[in-house]
Amino acid sequence: MIKRLFVVIAMAGVILAAGGPARAGDSPRIIRDTEIEAILKEWSRPLLAAAGMEPGAVNFVIVQDDQVNAFVAGGANIFLYTGLIEKTKTPGELLGVIAHELGHVRSGHLIRTREAVEKATYEAMLGMVLGIGAAIATGAGQAASAVSMGTRAQAEARFLAFSRAQESSADQAALEFLKSAQQDPAGLLGFMQQLESQELLPASQQSEYVRTHPLTRDRVDAIRRAMEQSSYAGKELPAAWSEEHARFLAKLNGFIAPGKVAWIYDDRDQSIAARYARAIAAYRENRTEDALLRIDGLLAEEPQNPYFHELKGQMLMDFGRLDDSRRELQRAVELDPQAPLIRVLYGQNLIENSQNGAKKADVAEAITQLTRALRDEPRSAMIHRLLATAYGYQGREAEAKLHLAEEAVLQRRFDDAKRLAESVSGQLKQGSRTWLRAQDILSFIRQDDKNKDDDSNNRYGGNRG
Repeated sequence: MIKRLFVVIAMAGVILAAGGPARAGDSPRIIRDTEIEAILKEWSRPLLAAAGMEPGAVNFVIVQDDQVNAFVAGGANIFLYTGLIEKTKTPGELLGVIAHELGHVRSGHLIRTREAVEKATYEAMLGMVLGIGAAIATGAGQAASAVSMGTRAQAEARFLAFSRAQESSADQAALEFLKSAQQDPAGLLGFMQQLESQELLPASQQSEYVRTHPLTRDRVDAIRRAMEQSSYAGKELPAAWSEEHARFLAKLNGFIAPGKVAWIYDDRDQSIAARYARAIAAYRENRTEDALLRIDGLLAEEPQNPYFHELKGQMLMDFGRLDDSRRELQRAVELDPQAPLIRVLYGQNLIENSQNGAKKADVAEAITQLTRALRDEPRSAMIHRLLATAYGYQGREAEAKLHLAEEAVLQRRFDDAKRLAESVSGQLKQGSRTWLRAQDILSFIRQDDKNKDDDSNNRYGGNRG
């Protein structure tokens, strides 16, 4: 049975740690949200084209942490901390940060982390990056597992830190991307100026972004000169982007700090963003009728908004009204068929509904929805867990175990993955699709073990001249 005992739980497409907002000393946590990720992908499309990259080539990973930070890891994955997002005053400032991080992607500045995290969930990737950083900085091999299990270490800054030359190179790349995209570089300058005063503070009082991205007056001056010479200085971004920026800040505020929403948004503020934040805060604080009344008010104004239907569907699901939730989530999928996270939520609803005597067809439909979502979300351990549950309901033990093995691989639990894959290999017909999947899992684990052995030999003298 689904007990929702996942590392993270779904909340209106947002995936947050079950313990609530991160606190000082906690390990950062991953947030997944369809709306926010779609906005960031749309905003970055001109920059990606300028960088010679395909749309969708970069994954934006939101980290719930009040530190101001951003970095690239495991290839074209840009990790953006909520503390940094909340500090941006305009879409242009956030785009400036994204352009800068794209500069690091295109320059391969973090290629050293790619092999270690290529096949992992974003949660595992974040834990490994921070853990590797602590291990390198302290010289203690056990530091990696300590950080990934939840211990926060400042030492990761030394692993993530770029040289001043790399920072200047990423700045120049960002300015070129902004120029090719015909965008004003003022946002990049504005964000850097916000951080400039921290350069004079002791390292312990600086934001992580400043510690890992050395900020110098020369860099700020170079960006300022480029802005003054830009043909696009003063050019405004699309008006809709400011509204989108306001909405996803409202969403973050509502989910992460529901108790502060009343202070952030004045009662006189009746904008969609403010009302969005209030609806989410009411939901997070279990004010059932208030939450539903508020989301219905938003839907009355924007009945074709898939994210409002998604939010209402998640509310109803958590309030125990599964049939009503199903209708909302099905509508959200219809309105945004390209949103895999909404499909995951819909699939979860169908599975949970099946526990209440729903038709077997619901489980089959859940498998269809989740399999479709997996094509776009290959790093999702949650999808594999849900598929394992659905196949378990159908009595298809081999498929269930294989999805549990896939989940274990993504979470870097290779012993569990190997045990599960081996347990079904002998039961399957050689050459069948499921048998080949089991062999792929075992082959990946063997290769990972070989890489570890080679790395150990290189470190301790096995390959010395």
